[in-house]
Amino acid sequence: MSTYRTQVRIVADVLSCASHSSSDNRGVGITQILQKANLSYTRLTHILNRLVKSGLLEQIHVNNNNRYIISDKGIQFLQSYSEFAEFAESFGMKL
Repeated sequence: MSTYRTQVRIVADVLSCASHSSSDNRGVGITQILQKANLSYTRLTHILNRLVKSGLLEQIHVNNNNRYIISDKGIQFLQSYSEFAEFAESFGMKL
């Protein structure tokens, strides 16, 4: 039986992708996020807009393309999510 990802897990996947791919401060493109987070374009654009508005991601423009960099707030979110996921799994729960 396949399990579905929660909205929080999807957000964590997108932030994780941006975190790993934007270490050179040029950001990560939407295509890379689409592939690594395994989302449709429409759903991803809604999520990216929400993450930028909430301050978890920063949107930059490079050569007329939107690129995304994880913010300090986004890094804190990922750390907290990771700690909570480990805590939940220690009780046999999966997020």
